Amino acid sequence: MKNKKLATIVAVGLMAALCFVGNYLQIKIPNGVLITRIHFGNSMCLLAGLLFGPLAGGLASGIGAGLYDLLDPVYIISAPFTFLSKFAMGFICGYLAKREKRLGSEPAHIAVSAAVGQVVYIVLYVARTYVVQRLAYDSAVQTAITASATNLLTSTVNAIIAVAVSVPLYFALLKPLKATYFRDIISERDSHERKWYVNLAIAAVFLVISALAVWLYIANK
Repeated sequence: MKNKKLATIVAVGLMAALCFVGNYLQIKIPNGVLITRIHFGNSMCLLAGLLFGPLAGGLASGIGAGLYDLLDPVYIISAPFTFLSKFAMGFICGYLAKREKRLGSEPAHIAVSAAVGQVVYIVLYVARTYVVQRLAYDSAVQTAITASATNLLTSTVNAIIAVAVSVPLYFALLKPLKATYFRDIISERDSHERKWYVNLAIAAVFLVISALAVWLYIANK
């Protein structure tokens, strides 16, 4: 058990570093008063969730992406929300990947898990864009919708890239990693189902914390 805990810490650190570096492989696109990006950071976030499950994957995603924001003056005040939204992406992706296979094939199951993780992130990111435009920049509704639509477009491109990169990498790395120190923490199927109200409570807490992160961003603009 002690070795498993140590391996989990190492895995989180390793994947956080890859998530951080992946954000530097980017193309920045000005979007009015905002800057949106096409990058490979999300690929590593999904890979972390697919390989190491929801908690380790979520932490690696949030830490790596949040650290990138902290070190970039353009994004520094977005870091708390970035941590939360990227944590959600890695967590949901890893959570679904660990469930009993519900689809016809393993590749389909993994691809859908990655895609759903990306959809969750896109919803959070676009919603934040709209709220920030309206409240922090006092933009007109049409301006906020335009900014949100632009970010939706680039987020969709990022999502396609992330799924296309992370799923093949997962299958390429799964077998080699099972022969290493990480074998005990590589995602395993988990048939245990939480009660619906537990999932609802977790989602509610996450949304409240996310709202606080957005409020913090707006208060510092």
